[in-house]
Amino acid sequence: MTDQYIVKKCLLEIFKKNGYAEVDRLTQRDFDHISQRIEDNTGTLISGITIKRLLNGEFSRLPQIATLDAISRYLGYHNWQEYKALFRDKEENQLAKEDTIDTENPVQKASSLTNKRFRLAVVMYLVIGVTAVLGFIQFSGKKPFANVNRATFSARTNTNNDIPNTVVFTYNVDEVQADSFFIQQSWDKNRRVRISKNNYTLTDIYYEPGYHIAKLIANDSVIQTIDINIPTDRWFFFAKDNPSSKPDYIYPDQIVHDGMLSIIEADLLNSHIDIHKEKEYLYTYFPGKMHVDGDNYVLKTKIRVKEVKKNSCPYLMPEIFCQRYTMFFTSTPKGCSSESMVQFGEHFISGKETDLASLGFDVTQWMDLEVRVKDKQAVIRINNKDVFATSYKTTSKLLTGIGFVSNGLCEIDFIELKGLNGDIVYTNNFDNRF
Repeated sequence: MTDQYIVKKCLLEIFKKNGYAEVDRLTQRDFDHISQRIEDNTGTLISGITIKRLLNGEFSRLPQIATLDAISRYLGYHNWQEYKALFRDKEENQLAKEDTIDTENPVQKASSLTNKRFRLAVVMYLVIGVTAVLGFIQFSGKKPFANVNRATFSARTNTNNDIPNTVVFTYNVDEVQADSFFIQQSWDKNRRVRISKNNYTLTDIYYEPGYHIAKLIANDSVIQTIDINIPTDRWFFFAKDNPSSKPDYIYPDQIVHDGMLSIIEADLLNSHIDIHKEKEYLYTYFPGKMHVDGDNYVLKTKIRVKEVKKNSCPYLMPEIFCQRYTMFFTSTPKGCSSESMVQFGEHFISGKETDLASLGFDVTQWMDLEVRVKDKQAVIRINNKDVFATSYKTTSKLLTGIGFVSNGLCEIDFIELKGLNGDIVYTNNFDNRF
């Protein structure tokens, strides 16, 4: 029983805990979601790409102990050594049960007893050895993150309301004791840049509008965070091959057609977008001013999707962006509801583990959508009917923007996003060209 085998079993438990039954059908977005769940739960950052590599056994050496401890703590264990010892013990107990199948055979009984004693001795020696190592680390006086409170971290943007936007990070980690340092500019674990001591400036580019939390990381632990706001104060359109890819910007001649917010196929062609390739199209609006509570608001819209490339599962995902969480849900034909997702606050729900057929709809037809959140209680309405309700616990702070994601082009007849106190974030019926 190798350590690689135990790592894979540990990750399989994590995916199972999050409702993923068929690991051979996981997408990169699923791995990134598990990455975010582990970080939220343990404070340790493990990229989705790393999780995929570990789950597939694509490593010859064990990862850092901080990574192993994080996946173990996520399952409720104190550390990796406790998980590994108890996992081996559980396997030994299972083998012991198998050893008692033929208890009438005295030779088999003696062999079984010898094997059990040997395996239990191995486990005990492992536990004793690990305890000794941990004891040495604890009393050696070397702390992995000494002087963390002396680190500094700040940022400023180079432009206002323009995309892309260069952000200048200023940092100082000279007195922090750690093996490696990184700055991660957003939720995307792939956007990590290694930094070093005796350097104090890093510039990086934000290719999408939004509200981000940049992180200063020592080894695999986040030691400071700062908020980065990249507003547009106008509708901004782009296409992506997948959630982690760089955006292809769409530059429409006009964004209102026949009283609807919409872009057309000609806009894609003029922007050199390959319409024969499967893509997701994003419409986003991020005002510079934020003043509405993200835990008490209502979004109303009338919308439909016009397909660009024929797809058996067309989908529509309205997104409400907040300072701390993105809230969204996916509507798609009922036969495709396994691919649906819902998130409000920290509460993520996958259609693979929950029946989300109530969100199913032919998104190529007009839909009246409403999302109402009151005191962290969320209700989704489609065509004036309550179809889904959930709740969350962690505050989302202020609303920062709105967006629509689809594998087709959205046509929007009306949008209103406002606080329950009546404060308006955005409202438009698109009767006038602009």
